[in-house]
Amino acid sequence: MDNNLVQEQETIRKRALRILGTRNYSELEMYKKLTSKGENPKSSEETVKWLVELGYINDSHYADLIVNHYVAKGYGEARIKNELYKRGIPRDMWEDKLSIIEETEIEDAAFEFLCKKLKGSTDKNDIRRATDALVRRGFSYEDARKSVCKYLEEA
Repeated sequence: MDNNLVQEQETIRKRALRILGTRNYSELEMYKKLTSKGENPKSSEETVKWLVELGYINDSHYADLIVNHYVAKGYGEARIKNELYKRGIPRDMWEDKLSIIEETEIEDAAFEFLCKKLKGSTDKNDIRRATDALVRRGFSYEDARKSVCKYLEEA
């Protein structure tokens, strides 16, 4: 192997490891990060494969972290899908990862958000705005409707 090629490979691997020191990355994110730093696309691809082989990048594990994080923050399924997409997680992993979310977790998160947003109000305009906010957070209209019904029953 050419000495310059070996040195280039060593340099890109060091850069990739430094990048991984800050947070987790998907394979696609790492590839984009390396190429945006001016690295050769082929070398970047090889480096990502090397990181996957070492276990430093694992899209499946990273997807689990994303799903758990956004469920804990009280976001709905649509928002979580959007995050998986933005981070370059392959679509074939989405359903598997989203299946770990229990329906009650989604309902509880929507209801909790609604309670915080409304603070006891039963005004129709407040409820409409809070429902719209739920949908923007990635909850389905059905989840939002159920949460409003539950909220109004308890109010």
